[in-house]
Amino acid sequence: MRNLLFSTALLLLLLLSACTPATSIQSEPAPGFTLATYRQFAFMEVDTDAEKMGPDFEGHVHFLKQELARQLEQRGLKQAPSVDEADLLINLGIVVDRKVQTRETNIITDPPRYIGQRRYTWKSEEVEVGRYSVGTVSVHLVDPVQNELMWQGTAERIISDKPEKLREQIEKGIEQLVEEMPS
Repeated sequence: MRNLLFSTALLLLLLLSACTPATSIQSEPAPGFTLATYRQFAFMEVDTDAEKMGPDFEGHVHFLKQELARQLEQRGLKQAPSVDEADLLINLGIVVDRKVQTRETNIITDPPRYIGQRRYTWKSEEVEVGRYSVGTVSVHLVDPVQNELMWQGTAERIISDKPEKLREQIEKGIEQLVEEMPS
């Protein structure tokens, strides 16, 4: 009985973890790039129209920068007081796409539509079943002396509408992204 209960709990845990949306990480370093080569970093200006992005956008960008700075400082770099003093520049790109989830009706299992005068129709059509947002963060590390892209990475996932959950997702996504950077 105990083995059956343990097996059922393990199966349930595996099913729940399989349903959790994963963060898709992609990275591409320049030949010979390592973070150990650099001492200080600074963020390039994020150029955006904040009014179009929504009321919380500036706060999310600030939190994203803080989290990225914290992760890089754990890897041994320090944040420079100005862009001119940094030997590594960080360019951020942020995209949030609103998407619609649909399903197609099935003429076998879905009931026919009544269109009046004792007439029914059985045609398939797309039905909206939900809306969600996909967030993508791209990070470019640029060497200002050589004026070359040294590393680029992107993190993409379905994001939550709840601010607390979104911050947790940002923390995990940035952590996974920084882990991809060569030491």
